[in-house]
Amino acid sequence: MSRVAKAIVLDDAQRSELRRLAGSPRSEQRLAERARIVLRASEGQQRQRIAADLGVRAGTVRKWCARFAEAGIAGLRDAPRSGRPDIYDKETDERILARLDEPAPAGYSMWNGDLLARSLGISHDYVWRFLRRRSISLQRRRSWCVSTDPEFARKAADVVGLYLSPPDNAVVLCVDEKPSIQALERSQGWLRMPDGRALTGFSHEYGRRGTSTLIAALEVATGQVRAGHFKTKARKDFTAFLDSVLCTIPAGTEVHVICDNFSSHKNLPAAWLEKHPDLTFHFTPTHASWLNQIETWFSILWRNSLKGASFRSVKELCQHIDAFIEAYNKDAHPFEWRRATTTPKTLSHSITNLCK
Repeated sequence: MSRVAKAIVLDDAQRSELRRLAGSPRSEQRLAERARIVLRASEGQQRQRIAADLGVRAGTVRKWCARFAEAGIAGLRDAPRSGRPDIYDKETDERILARLDEPAPAGYSMWNGDLLARSLGISHDYVWRFLRRRSISLQRRRSWCVSTDPEFARKAADVVGLYLSPPDNAVVLCVDEKPSIQALERSQGWLRMPDGRALTGFSHEYGRRGTSTLIAALEVATGQVRAGHFKTKARKDFTAFLDSVLCTIPAGTEVHVICDNFSSHKNLPAAWLEKHPDLTFHFTPTHASWLNQIETWFSILWRNSLKGASFRSVKELCQHIDAFIEAYNKDAHPFEWRRATTTPKTLSHSITNLCK
């Protein structure tokens, strides 16, 4: 004799929710089936009939009726499962970190994921997951330069002070050289790739047509740039360039020149300095030429004018740079000097210590 399913008494809220779960196309099929079992049981139907109509075993009907009676609708959801036991544990992670602190295999300059997996006898996939989880990059490298100048604070404050609050009726110039700019000639133009994309390309072969040294000065107040082309970056070239700039500035005007510690910028001839009594030099700290705003402009010159260009001669290279400077000065404006918060970086010789 077939048994009646365990008596289920539903209130209005439970009945409404069960009907929603049983009829909604968005419900999980297994959850919808369990809702139908409970709804039929609440109507007093026999266990075998419910099982036959829904295509399940009678034991399944008994199970979900009991679960609903014990925990309500929440009892119809799957209980948490432990899942597959972990193959690798914390000890494996420590082995990976310890191996990274060892020299790479003979002939290799650094470790990579495949080398680590083979040397430890573990899964390649797990090694890569571990590296991503710990945000460890084996191939990307970063470099930085820390000034060791004992007078860094004084010199930096002197230069930044000229940017933020220059003297009245004075001209502040940032000056430096961009040496050995190559005039490279190579074929270039547009290419159509197999996937339909159009992009610029250039030939692998190129000809060297000579080099030129550019000495440039950026006026801090206006952003205007003046430049000269020279064969070398000797002291005589530096003073000759300054002469060409100073002759355009009214006599008696105080001029402040910011430059780095290159030898041609220092120990200038006494006779030349006597001709320019209104000229004052301000040197950036050692290993801190980034304080010189002309370096920012050199970056603009490279990205917008020189990168990927082709020149048949040094003369053509110089004319090209002069044309860019003329176009740049039409819309030139001073750089906005902002204070950035930086923190010193130190090298850790152990990845294990770094990750702790």
